[in-house]
Amino acid sequence: MKRVNAPKHWMLDKLGGIFAPRPTPGSHKLRECLPLTILLRNRLKYALTGREVTQILMGRHIRVDGKVRTDSTFPAGFMDVVQIEKTKENYRLLYTVKGKFTLHKISPEEAGFKLLKVKKAYTGRKGVPTIGCHDGRTIRYPHPSIKKHDSVKFNLKTGKIEETIKFAVGALVMVTSGRNLGRVGQLKSVEKHEGSDNVVHIEDIAKNSFTTRVDNVFVIGQGKKANVTLPRGGGIALTPIEERDQKAAKRKGAKKAEKMEVQ
Repeated sequence: MKRVNAPKHWMLDKLGGIFAPRPTPGSHKLRECLPLTILLRNRLKYALTGREVTQILMGRHIRVDGKVRTDSTFPAGFMDVVQIEKTKENYRLLYTVKGKFTLHKISPEEAGFKLLKVKKAYTGRKGVPTIGCHDGRTIRYPHPSIKKHDSVKFNLKTGKIEETIKFAVGALVMVTSGRNLGRVGQLKSVEKHEGSDNVVHIEDIAKNSFTTRVDNVFVIGQGKKANVTLPRGGGIALTPIEERDQKAAKRKGAKKAEKMEVQ
């Protein structure tokens, strides 16, 4: 695709070339993923060119959700676990409150599972109960209590569901689409609208309230405890004035530290 038409969250400069890698059709939508070329070259800086990315991948050093991937345009998306065997690094793709993907570093223990949002629960061929998840997975014979909008803790090694996190009032959710993308808060209420989208009311740790569509939320825990570690900031959106004050405080702290070192 042309670089000027690439998704904004890829953060590609328009003067850096003419074309951008088009993601391979797969588990995530084109505008909801990060191709491995962008991930390794532009974000992690492990390669300078697309050819170097291909060489790294052909060495079978990169795993996504526990599987070796050699396609340079493979789409990695929200909640996917990226593992680099050579450097023994593990990352989880999450959103920042600015609406951009961040590669959040995680421990090897946490890299063994991922959270899946249940997009639909249905009865398949020959009466087999099945659930469809946000990353394209279909899991057969789930627990009967698992419903649409719930999240499941999926073990990447065994391929089995370890835990169910119910979509209910009091659950901790992350917004994965819309104007509040990347924000994290506690679900306070669900406003039902017949014939239209249901609306959820969410309150973050800073006691800021906001609303979004029910399809935009992803359950990540119960109460105030998340089942996955969150990136810096904890999903709290700051106003421009708060951001300015935070940066000023950091500068002051850095200057004090420099003075102490000189003394």
